[in-house]
Amino acid sequence: MKDKDFLNDLTKRLCNALPSHLHEIKKDVEKNFCAILQSTFNKLDLVTRKEFDAQTKVLTRSRKKIEALEASIQKLERTLDEK
Repeated sequence: MKDKDFLNDLTKRLCNALPSHLHEIKKDVEKNFCAILQSTFNKLDLVTRKEFDAQTKVLTRSRKKIEALEASIQKLERTLDEK
């Protein structure tokens, strides 16, 4: 789901949750909800799922490299200790 679709869906849900006597001002409330939600989400410094998944892959590769380097260091230390 795209960010705009998410905000529109959330805005509509909030508007539908309003008491029935407030549905007369639905358009104004909907615009205000959308603006407030957009502003709030921008302040949260959120990342997309795609960005999160990319960083997870980078972290996994980095961990594997670190583990390999640690194993190499341990092997070199054992070699030095034997001499």
